[in-house]
Amino acid sequence: MPRTKVVVPNVAEAEPGLWSNGIRAGELLFISGQVARPFEGGKTLVGASEYEQARHIFARIQRICEAAGGSLADLVKMTIFMVDIRKNTEVWRARREFFTGDFPASTLVEVRSLAGAETLVEIEAVAYLGK
Repeated sequence: MPRTKVVVPNVAEAEPGLWSNGIRAGELLFISGQVARPFEGGKTLVGASEYEQARHIFARIQRICEAAGGSLADLVKMTIFMVDIRKNTEVWRARREFFTGDFPASTLVEVRSLAGAETLVEIEAVAYLGK
């Protein structure tokens, strides 16, 4: 099965050798855990709440899906990591702004910390881009 990195011109990548935002393997698209970093890159996060960060993360995931030839409707699985699981309704509120109909299968995990003290949410996803 061919494996290719998805080039996303409007979402900054990590430094070479760290990770890729998305890898397409056949008809599957694997999206690395996304945090609320600005589209153009940098270390400052967009949003100070779970809701604001989740909204930005879903927008990042949407751009990655589109760069691979798909859309958010193609997502089949999401794993959501949160520092404070009690605020999960804020992530669900943001998710409803991006998804309609059947939501992707999802797992919600509470973690002690993420990429930095200001990082409240991280989301990874898998999309099926077949016919």
